[in-house]
Amino acid sequence: MTDKKSVRRQIDITDEQLLTLINQRLQLAQTIGEIKNREDLATLDPKREQEVLDRLKRFNTGPLTEEGLRNIFREIISAARQVQRPLSVAFLGPEATFTHLAAIKKFGRSTFFKPLPTISEVFMAVEKSNHHLGVIPIENSTEGVVNETLDQFVETKLQICGEIYLEISHDLISRSGQINDIEIIYTHPHAHGQCRKWLQGHLPQIPVLEVSSTGLAAQKAAHNPNSAAIASGFAASLYELRVVESRIEDHRENATHFFIIGPYAPGATGADKTSIIFAVADTPGALYNMLRPLAERGINMTRIVSRPMKTVAWRYLFFVDLDGHLQESALQECLHEMEEMSAFFKILGSFPKAEAIEKVS
Repeated sequence: MTDKKSVRRQIDITDEQLLTLINQRLQLAQTIGEIKNREDLATLDPKREQEVLDRLKRFNTGPLTEEGLRNIFREIISAARQVQRPLSVAFLGPEATFTHLAAIKKFGRSTFFKPLPTISEVFMAVEKSNHHLGVIPIENSTEGVVNETLDQFVETKLQICGEIYLEISHDLISRSGQINDIEIIYTHPHAHGQCRKWLQGHLPQIPVLEVSSTGLAAQKAAHNPNSAAIASGFAASLYELRVVESRIEDHRENATHFFIIGPYAPGATGADKTSIIFAVADTPGALYNMLRPLAERGINMTRIVSRPMKTVAWRYLFFVDLDGHLQESALQECLHEMEEMSAFFKILGSFPKAEAIEKVS
């Protein structure tokens, strides 16, 4: 019969082999980095990274889950990217927000992350090349679109070069982890709204103070022993807080959509999305005519959102997501036809579709 000691010895040997292979992989990545530098190519290559993950999924026979595979190799790819050329990513801060977690899920922990206080500052930092990329929220499944993000896209020269969907799960966290110690709760207005029923049912007499982010809420709870925060488990670990109650959101099907913004356009992967903005003339059937080329060519529109124009009262901009990549001739022809009919038209970029909703754990 196999004993625990011998099995653990086999695990140690396997770990040593894994470490050797990971270091070999990073040495190869350094060589690729030298080639990229010589040919003036971007360090980040979403198409290649997706090809790596897709290939590994085909070879995976278990018991490693697909999510586990993605998490492990995201960190290996992140470490490999770091030995080529360190990647700097700005995000809507502060630390421990869901945007911070989305950035980590997308780029791995070997990346340098910089929290910035506003969405406009994230755009500005990437435009000025202070950081290679930015991560900003675009829409929540229960709270709707983030209007500031939409407004920034009208003027920016940056492109959307990626996306991520992150599960939003709220925990009640505090220093002691004891519900009876709580005299005040800090949280963001959206998190407050998403946990309102739970709070009314369990802590109806406790005041809730709304702050600018769930990360700041966790910071405040870390400094006040008689307070709690509604934030993520990630925030709890970062600020050394304990979970009083996990998953207190009223609806479990809650996710936020984030965009990756940068100065370049990723190549086609075969599973891509293209985002555009346009305005139409104030005439009957203008919006119908604008969208007709999509239907005629069988191009799927996955999202359309309207936003008032800042320059003309009672006129609207439309933000649209489409299946396909700008390198595809059918989409090129369609967008050209739409642009000719528009009062304003802008392509925000083509980028790989997110595979799945990322879990917060």
